[in-house]
Amino acid sequence: MTTDTSEKGLETLIVEHMTGQRLHPPPQGGFSETPEPFIGLRNWLLGDPRDYDRDYCVDLVQLATFLRTTQPDIADGLELDEDGPVRQKFLARLQGEVTKRGTIDVLRNGAHHGAHHVTLFYGTPSPGNEKAAALNAANRFSVTRQLRYSRDETQLALDLGLFINGLPIATFELKNSLTKQTVDDAIQQYKRDRDPREKLFEFGRCVAHFAVDDHKV
Repeated sequence: MTTDTSEKGLETLIVEHMTGQRLHPPPQGGFSETPEPFIGLRNWLLGDPRDYDRDYCVDLVQLATFLRTTQPDIADGLELDEDGPVRQKFLARLQGEVTKRGTIDVLRNGAHHGAHHVTLFYGTPSPGNEKAAALNAANRFSVTRQLRYSRDETQLALDLGLFINGLPIATFELKNSLTKQTVDDAIQQYKRDRDPREKLFEFGRCVAHFAVDDHKV
């Protein structure tokens, strides 16, 4: 078996380790499976780059599935399965809150929308609280390959994006020293080739942007 020494090979190794899935060949569908309780790095869900909404900077499928599972009455009222004014108004409000408060605060404290308070993350439950444990287990941690993020340059893609309940928290640029590129090239790529005016790179939206090669992060 030939070893894949390209950036795609490194990307595949990382994602296989995080999800516990073999990606040869890449799976068809199955992006909305039920998550296991999050206890480490081997139960991330595999996101689909086609589910990423560039205008509102969310993975729509992961967000909608999380809300339908944990807050079904609110999810029904938001009409998340229809690309109409109700969904657009909610997504615009959510992104406005992220812009104003940052993703971490929105995950911690949720967002108000009309008469609803929408919870975006369920924290660690207290011992013996079965309801809280079930809600915590419903959080969706996902990793998406080749994330096309740009609203203008639609072919531009990041190697990896990490999401919690559909909200982006980190991005990765990968390099492989066997192809004569290193973590320093990834840093320069962020500096030179990634437009800070893109929504994904706004201050406070992602927790971190990682430059990675096979030796350094």
